[in-house]
Amino acid sequence: MEERDTREIVEVYRRPDPREVVEVYSRPLPGSEQPAPAPVKRKSRKGLWIFLACLAVIVLLAVAGRLLAGWLAPPADDRFEWDPAEERKTENSGGITIPAIPAGQGVQFCLTRDHGAVLPAQEIYRQVNPSVVTVMANLGESMSVGTGVIFTEDGYVVTNYHVLEGGSECMISLDTGEMYEARYAAGDAANDLAVLKIDGQVLPAAEFGDSDLLTVGDKVYAIGNPLGVELRGTLTDGIVSAINRDVWVDNRTMTLIQTNAALNSGNSGGPLINEYGQVVGINVIKMTSRYSNVEGLGFAIPTASMERIVNDLLTYGEIQPEPLLGISVMRTAEEAAAGVRGLRVDSVTPDGAGALAGIREGDFILAADGDAMTTSQDLLRVRRRFYVGDSMDMTIWRDGEILEVTLELKDAVEEEPETAPWYAE
Repeated sequence: MEERDTREIVEVYRRPDPREVVEVYSRPLPGSEQPAPAPVKRKSRKGLWIFLACLAVIVLLAVAGRLLAGWLAPPADDRFEWDPAEERKTENSGGITIPAIPAGQGVQFCLTRDHGAVLPAQEIYRQVNPSVVTVMANLGESMSVGTGVIFTEDGYVVTNYHVLEGGSECMISLDTGEMYEARYAAGDAANDLAVLKIDGQVLPAAEFGDSDLLTVGDKVYAIGNPLGVELRGTLTDGIVSAINRDVWVDNRTMTLIQTNAALNSGNSGGPLINEYGQVVGINVIKMTSRYSNVEGLGFAIPTASMERIVNDLLTYGEIQPEPLLGISVMRTAEEAAAGVRGLRVDSVTPDGAGALAGIREGDFILAADGDAMTTSQDLLRVRRRFYVGDSMDMTIWRDGEILEVTLELKDAVEEEPETAPWYAE
């Protein structure tokens, strides 16, 4: 026999106030012996309304916070600050009055163009750390603490100019704890490099390699004194993040190596080391921002550009002007003909060295001073070898013909104000 429902639904009444309890009753049909079920009560929605009210308050506060942040924040083109790895003591900035030694002592800063096998981090630290020193400059009421690297066995040390800026005395500590009074050889604020001299026995000198051999992704290490002498000799590692990075620093452009190796206050003047144990850069700055967290953006002066600068400082006591070539070229080499690639000349300055040598717009530079040209940086690297009055040989291609020309370098590069600084977006 088919089962039938023994209950009939009685009308459900909804009262005007939804917070009040609404009761639902059912009664048995005539003849049914089943007892009437207990009343079913619907829970109040009071808790839900409280939750929604709290959520609305939170949303309003979040929106108000974002609006306030927008009013107080910098404009949309928020520009990153470039701070030295060792913070500058601006209140003491000025000339360096550390006791000096004369230039022209016949000392040379040399790079090794080849390298041995890849070394583990432990071996790199063992080899390089003895050459890394702590540099302490007396600024009067305070002290600047940075790092330096010994590059000759008779005690010549390279560091950053800003570590010494405003200093009247300087002490250098080796990793053994030995202390030496340092004398000032020379320095250049624009390139942020300085040379010191300490007198000691045969000192451990680091091997400096050619930074032009670096490629993005190469393993690198840094040794320095982050946050002062308490953490001296700290080793950090990373990779080369970019090469030939143009960075706007203190109203000038510097071409630097970018790395994610950790650099902090006190690392200035310390070495950036390749995986072969050679110093390929001098750590100088890291990128920071007042409005966001920035990690892993450190920069070092490449040894390829340091070579001329440091040797000028050692020989003349100041930087000598680089000669003008009087031409501009494309950034990378292009195909001039089948199997022939070179840097296409984009423009030629009238009466410049290039024009007087017979170079024309549209020519392709295949080689300069015997070096093949693949990028514009190759040409700049060659130019750094020459001084005003020198002659530079070039090999060019023009309309299917290879020509040899000689540029007489008589004009010097003049510093021009930068109008379009580089910023990281």
